[in-house]
Amino acid sequence: MVHPAGQTVAVRIRFWGTRGSVPTPGPDTVRYGGNTSCVEVRTDGGTVLVLDMGTGARGLGQALVQEASATGLPPAGAILISHTHWDHIHGIPFFAPLFVPGSSWDVFGPRGLVRTLDHALAGQMEYQYFPVGLDELSAEIHYHDLVEGVFEVGDATVRTQYLNHPALTLGYRIDADGATVVYTTDHEPHDRALAGGGRPRAGGADARHAAFLGGADVVIHDTQYDVDGYSAKVGWGHSPMEYAVDLAAAAGARRLVLFHHDPQRSDDDLDALLVRARAMAAASGTALVVDAAAEGATIDVVAAGEASPRLPSAAQATAVPAVEHLATGVAVATSDPGLEATVRAAAAAEGLEVRSPGSDLADSVVVVDLEA
Repeated sequence: MVHPAGQTVAVRIRFWGTRGSVPTPGPDTVRYGGNTSCVEVRTDGGTVLVLDMGTGARGLGQALVQEASATGLPPAGAILISHTHWDHIHGIPFFAPLFVPGSSWDVFGPRGLVRTLDHALAGQMEYQYFPVGLDELSAEIHYHDLVEGVFEVGDATVRTQYLNHPALTLGYRIDADGATVVYTTDHEPHDRALAGGGRPRAGGADARHAAFLGGADVVIHDTQYDVDGYSAKVGWGHSPMEYAVDLAAAAGARRLVLFHHDPQRSDDDLDALLVRARAMAAASGTALVVDAAAEGATIDVVAAGEASPRLPSAAQATAVPAVEHLATGVAVATSDPGLEATVRAAAAAEGLEVRSPGSDLADSVVVVDLEA
């Protein structure tokens, strides 16, 4: 791939779905788009990575089939799912390459505490909801359950890290040809004091998140709210814009792309949010560039000639524990009845037994409230 300026493009990003929570077609979302999360990342070596499969995946799938028809080669690539909430997977049944014989796809996503990735994805394609089951698709599909770590896809190295969201959610850091792209949607501050911006505390969870973004050429980050809107949505698993801007600046990222737009935010509202975000970036004293994701927009990432900071080594992300070694129960130690009720509800949704802290916890997830 060649940039208009004649430089070699290491990675090309194209946005097919930028909205969060629910599709929002209509006259007020024409410029930034109304389809839910789907981003195409293509390396100079031709590796196709699809980040999430919201409704934007339908348009991408049609484009890939047309491209395959022109080249005579069946469409192929890798799908990286951040988590299995509906707005990140409900484009799967309408992704045309999965219906093409000879097409080959690797699907990666976080391993649940009980269900594997393919079982979670099959739920929305049961016969009560959709006429074609997941096991009836024509393409060759390989599913890969992920934990934190690294794995390879073609000429790209992908690193995973858990995000702060009500469901098990992974962020993806993609390195190829000297360029780094980080995709972290559906994440909120660990420290609520950072909702309005500021530098994360050294050694804390937000500092670890900043390190994951460290030195990236492009960070695509959840900015569904601003600090005022976030105050009523704490615990929903989404970031205020102010948090994302200051964190990207602290991480030394070169470019931040606002993403997972609130379904209630119009194009004009996003224009205003972007103006404020750019003002914050300018005041940070860094060279951070800020944009807002828009359907159809592309970003060509040219390797800057200097590698992004090396992160600590990590185990293989696809090295998933055997099923018999997975958690079968949950214990919670807290004096907060609200937190306990939340953990119990999440455990029930996962089919896990809730156990008392004094019982045998050898195969349990233990939740400890350190502020209690």
